[in-house]
Amino acid sequence: MNMQAMMQQAQRLQREITKKKEELEKQEFIGTSEWVEAKYNGKKELISIKITYDFENTTEDKEMLEDMILLASKDALRKIDAATEKTLGQYASLNGLI
Repeated sequence: MNMQAMMQQAQRLQREITKKKEELEKQEFIGTSEWVEAKYNGKKELISIKITYDFENTTEDKEMLEDMILLASKDALRKIDAATEKTLGQYASLNGLI
């Protein structure tokens, strides 16, 4: 294979990786805990937090709610990492291109 063909192949591969990353970044990932839903995009940017717990019928404390928010956020971030690995993992050996 000549150098020009190798460069063209590398450029095609780079375009493919970029397209897949852009598609991944547009996806939304919802992490949940017992009281909270945390929604992130594929760039790991927090989009929204939704409290799903009915506080009218309980006296649970603020610290517990904070823990639930943290758990939901971690759940969403794990989902993003898993989707990234599934989508881009095949390119992991191409260090520097991703």
